[in-house]
Amino acid sequence: MFQKGTYKFNDEANFNFQLNRVVMWGNGDPEEIKKISNNIVDSQSWVNELQKLSEKAEKEGRIEAQIGYLRMSEFFMYDSDPQKLETYTKAKNLFYTYYENKIKEHGIENVKVPYGDGFLPVMYCKAKGETCQGRILLHGGNDSYIEEFFNSLIYLQEKGFDVYLFEGPGQGGVLREQNIKFDFAWEKPVTTIIDYFKLKDVTIIGASLGGFLAPRAAAFEKRITKVIGWSIFPDFFDILLADDPAWLRVIMDFMYKIGLSGIFNGLYKKMMNQSELVKWNLMHGMYAYDAPDPVGYVKKIREFTLKGIGENITQDMLIIGGKDDHMIMPHLIHEEIDLLPNVKSLAFQLYSNQDDTGSHCGIGNMKLILDTMISWILQMNSKENHLKNQ
Repeated sequence: MFQKGTYKFNDEANFNFQLNRVVMWGNGDPEEIKKISNNIVDSQSWVNELQKLSEKAEKEGRIEAQIGYLRMSEFFMYDSDPQKLETYTKAKNLFYTYYENKIKEHGIENVKVPYGDGFLPVMYCKAKGETCQGRILLHGGNDSYIEEFFNSLIYLQEKGFDVYLFEGPGQGGVLREQNIKFDFAWEKPVTTIIDYFKLKDVTIIGASLGGFLAPRAAAFEKRITKVIGWSIFPDFFDILLADDPAWLRVIMDFMYKIGLSGIFNGLYKKMMNQSELVKWNLMHGMYAYDAPDPVGYVKKIREFTLKGIGENITQDMLIIGGKDDHMIMPHLIHEEIDLLPNVKSLAFQLYSNQDDTGSHCGIGNMKLILDTMISWILQMNSKENHLKNQ
């Protein structure tokens, strides 16, 4: 079900990570990706090369790979590009057509849960086997989509869990098709889903930015009893500046607070002209977070923090990090632990590439990551049952 391995495809860290993501979550072929990887130098070359791979896979009848390549070709398209929604829709429709029988076989249902003027897509299934080990609410982060976690949903189902996989504001089709932007108050979509399905005693798992979103929801929604941060994520702004010296972080923080937006917008525009990746990040950020300019985007992400709410998290919590995560510095775990004084219990697992799990979200070894989560949940269940029986 899951491939294993971490590959060096591209010298640019983010392109390299996203190409590994194509392999691990998109059923891509590492050998054919290696052949085109050095051709990828900017957003447009990414789109061109991934679409060529998608066309090649289609001709060869490798539909799973075609879906993965097609979906990830859309990743670096600008949100203003009309081809973006067209490509996303084509990949999505192909996914549900191809996996129709597998969805039926596993009793997976797709539900549109009403939310504001739109809806939240939820893919859910009941546990396999005679005993249900618990209810899991699973979601992604800044740039994920629901279909990416399809195999994870099935794996968790087969291990005895009811699983509710969803997209929230700012994610997947909720952003692309409904234009519903990110909201730091993640408890709103989470409570909506918990109410709709009448859930209780829920384990919430959030990947990447979900490492903030899931704990944030748990601070306000106490029907969540266990929290798994599938990344270290205490504060979005601090993560952006984690590579910078402490004195520079203090100065940047001060300058933002006193509102020097003109200087920063000029600086960001210069950076966008010099780097295609910076340009894509800021353009996508402004769109997904509903910000008028780069400074507006930074102001938005400053709301994505556990500072001021971490003390309200009182559940059992597991945090999983990667030693070689190119997006999130592992030393930030100390900051996150300091923000969680009232958790019922706290466990932290830091993986390295010895197990192909050192990258962001442990992308090279999904089975190990999921097994870690399952083992922890069962351990917490056993602990709860022991206390009840005393």
